[in-house]
Amino acid sequence: PFQLTGAQKRVLKEIRADMKTGRQMNRLLQGDVGSGKTMVAFMSMLMAVDNGCQAALMAPTEILAQQHFASLTEWARPIGVKVALLTGSTRAAARREIHAGLLSGEIDIIVGTHALIEDSVQFHLLGLVVIDEQHRFGVAQRGKLWHKSEKVPHVLVMTATPIPRTLAMTVYGDLEVSVIDELPPGRKPITTLLRYD
Repeated sequence: PFQLTGAQKRVLKEIRADMKTGRQMNRLLQGDVGSGKTMVAFMSMLMAVDNGCQAALMAPTEILAQQHFASLTEWARPIGVKVALLTGSTRAAARREIHAGLLSGEIDIIVGTHALIEDSVQFHLLGLVVIDEQHRFGVAQRGKLWHKSEKVPHVLVMTATPIPRTLAMTVYGDLEVSVIDELPPGRKPITTLLRYD
């Protein structure tokens, strides 16, 4: 329901180019809070779904997973893309239903927490993994998602933590870096204040 910014369009072109190479994409998406990273992630997941694959978005906390689920569900419903939420507090009956939907391919996009890396979670064909605030997950935890598909899925990791490009290349040497350096029109800048009583 809104125009993408120039920065979002540029990053989506970079992601699309990566996905077309035939090799696994490993890309770090950096942008301030409110810059539109979730929309870029959603559009990237749609690329996977459009090619017959599933996508997973893993967030470090249940609250953040629920926020992502609410946004993605709102955007996905009008176009018939099925989104589900799996967290530690998902009840057993719902969990069984989600597991079956992932395995059959009925669920297109799964949003969740560490619950996504449990051995019981299997996919029909996982094509893209998006990890939010990826520094909050260990290497072994992230790696567990790679082994849930016959083919190694593309990987997009997102962070709102500003990381200089040179440092990003040193710390995340295996990742290409994309930066959303433009806020959507009308979006007020985020202000962090420290107050003393």
